[in-house]
Amino acid sequence: MSLAKFTGHFLAGLARLITGAQGHWKGCPPKAEQRIYFANHQSHFDWVLIWAALPGDMRAQTRPIAARDYWTSSPLKTWLTTAVFNAVYVSRTRATPDDDPLEPLVEALTAGDSLVIFPEGTRSNLGEPQPFKAGLFHLAEQFPQVVLVPTWIDNVQRVMPKGEVVPVPILCTVTFGEPLRLEADEDKRAFLDRARAAVLAQRPAGERP
Repeated sequence: MSLAKFTGHFLAGLARLITGAQGHWKGCPPKAEQRIYFANHQSHFDWVLIWAALPGDMRAQTRPIAARDYWTSSPLKTWLTTAVFNAVYVSRTRATPDDDPLEPLVEALTAGDSLVIFPEGTRSNLGEPQPFKAGLFHLAEQFPQVVLVPTWIDNVQRVMPKGEVVPVPILCTVTFGEPLRLEADEDKRAFLDRARAAVLAQRPAGERP
């Protein structure tokens, strides 16, 4: 077994040990098909938790989105995101007005990969997701065959609060909801509001207002 594969197994086990992370497949079964998992975003630990909650055979084809400036800031972070997680790097700022921030995601989807994305675009400590940005709409429009799975990560903000680097043992869950698709002639804002509502609908009953 390669070092990268061993590290992946180790980190998945560690994430489950620290958080008790379990995937609850409420709206769809775990299936090795091309998907975009779109989720609430509260911590740098988010995509690790989703990745750990996936069955082992699905991790290899599922790539998280990672902010280039943060995840390439040290050799270790760069190695983890490239060799272990096979992440898709995205830039949070445009070098030129013509840069397309979705280009790396489009390339990954064209290659047949699945993705884990956070449509808010930034982490939130507000409990509920901020309004979704347009990226998810454009991907759904360009790749209608890809299954869109709303995902709720519970309690992760307490495991890895913003600004912290050491995880705290807290029970977490990852809930995968019923897939949705872009409807014919559906307005961008209407779709993004519906997608956000689908993520919110996956919250455990005790967490809902």
